[in-house]
Amino acid sequence: MSQPIETVLAVVLNWRSAEMTERAMRALARALDGLDAEIVVVDNDSRDGSEEALRRAVENGQWPVPVRVVQSGHNGGYGFGNNVGIRAGRSDGKRPDAVYILNSDAFPDKDAIRALIHYLDAHPEVGLAGSQLYNDEDPHHSSAFRFPTLAGEFEQTARTGPISKLLWEKRIVIADLTRTRQVDWLAGASAMIRQDVLDQIGLFDEDFFLYYEETELFLRARRAGWATMYVTESRVRHLGSVSTGMKDWHEFPDYWFESRWMYFEKAHGRGYAAAATLARGAGLLVWKLRRLLGAPRLDAPGMFRRLMVHGLRRFFGTSARGTHPLTAEPRRSEP
Repeated sequence: MSQPIETVLAVVLNWRSAEMTERAMRALARALDGLDAEIVVVDNDSRDGSEEALRRAVENGQWPVPVRVVQSGHNGGYGFGNNVGIRAGRSDGKRPDAVYILNSDAFPDKDAIRALIHYLDAHPEVGLAGSQLYNDEDPHHSSAFRFPTLAGEFEQTARTGPISKLLWEKRIVIADLTRTRQVDWLAGASAMIRQDVLDQIGLFDEDFFLYYEETELFLRARRAGWATMYVTESRVRHLGSVSTGMKDWHEFPDYWFESRWMYFEKAHGRGYAAAATLARGAGLLVWKLRRLLGAPRLDAPGMFRRLMVHGLRRFFGTSARGTHPLTAEPRRSEP
């Protein structure tokens, strides 16, 4: 039986976004005020003055909870950076009852953290809980999901009424985010994880540079018997994709393909990874047929080819040379 959550370690990962990160830190500190909590900010080897700026902010500011900045040493990606913060622990040596992960472009409402704690305390079988993400344009971000499956991969790229209706229960993106509900996995922009869970299943898999590391962690938790909840009472304003620049991508970068394949292979084996690639490709072909009938282009040029080529290379054992997610620009489409 899980213990009540009385001590919290909050981790914020920074990469070349010191001003935004400081805003997230201040919103987080306000939400943690009055709790037995500590914030660890990890600079993921920004080398742009971010670390120094954040240290000045900590030294010169008034903080309601202890805050410190640590350096990761090298940019190993999202999971690696958060693991640095988790392993750093609290400066007072206390074992946290829960670890709270916050993105540097996310700003918790005043009661957001308490809502997650209250939910976990009331439901000891739940090991992980995440917030409702929102901004002025979107009151309910797509931030809660089902685990990817063959059917889900096909539906996600086919995007066709009869197919989506038939495979509604297999859709990766959960449509109804207006109520608190059990989900398979959550976006890591605002997520609380019991330390008991991490002690049992381990931390983020550092083989992933970026994307699918949360999915894989939540899958391990599910297989270990822990439930995950999406909690609407916990609200966090979220900008999204500030460090990665994903909103500006005209193509998915190479590392996305690599992380996707790695997730399926780790979770289900190489054969399933190949089948999932074929399923996603089949969905892309369905949409190509719809384009012949006048549907708009929704996928980047060359997406099907890149998916298939990467899948073939990985299936036959060739490691993909993907672009590092946070130190290089993703490839972009030609005009």
